[in-house]
Amino acid sequence: MNSELREFAELLRANSIADDDIFASRLVSCELITNVIRHGGESAEFLGELLSDRICITVTADSLRDVNLDTEMPDVFAESGRGLYIIRSVCSGDIERGDGSLRVYVELHK
Repeated sequence: MNSELREFAELLRANSIADDDIFASRLVSCELITNVIRHGGESAEFLGELLSDRICITVTADSLRDVNLDTEMPDVFAESGRGLYIIRSVCSGDIERGDGSLRVYVELHK
């Protein structure tokens, strides 16, 4: 998965996307992928797309069909459980659920 994320970051850089937006997209992607593998114990598919005004990130895995998106905010000092909080803090709009996928958007700063 690291090679796909690296390639996507290179694509964003080649399109003159701000470093902060590239960092945000990698952070969100890593949180989604890590949580799928940690909690689902399986592989995941990653798709990153550069749209005109935002970055679209989609992660697909069978285990995402049953993931609970209605979690409480964890304690600030918790060692785990902050993934969805980070994702919601960085992304615009709601986390979109598809058939075995989660999709989020990172707004571009111009």
